[in-house]
Amino acid sequence: MGYIFAIIAGASMSIQGVMNTRLSDKVGLFTSNAYVQGTAFLLSLIALIFAKNINFKGFGEVNKLYLLGGVFGLIITITVMLSVKNLSPVVAISTILVSQLLCAALIDAFGWMDTEKVAFTWNKYVGLAAMIGGVILLKLKL
Repeated sequence: MGYIFAIIAGASMSIQGVMNTRLSDKVGLFTSNAYVQGTAFLLSLIALIFAKNINFKGFGEVNKLYLLGGVFGLIITITVMLSVKNLSPVVAISTILVSQLLCAALIDAFGWMDTEKVAFTWNKYVGLAAMIGGVILLKLKL
């Protein structure tokens, strides 16, 4: 199921990035961001109504740094819109994916944010280099 969720997340991110960019072309960057984040907030509240295992006490027990996760929603939405607008959807999303993989690899390699350390082996370097090469090929105008 993890792969299915990952595929849905990736496709949704690409679709949303283009939709948000087109919306921001008409209403502006911050207006579109407020709409996108506001819609997500309202839908999250509705989902919370139907949730069975709600644990508000957990907020007091979690590392306070992790409460900044919502801030990244703002950063992600705005920077995806700006990258799609200034590149093309395929180049923007490809670059975003490479950045995600590199960041995730660093989190794994160093065990940041309470994750289990996972070695960054040679095959991961090769895979990352291949992806960067792919982004460069996508960007070249032949």
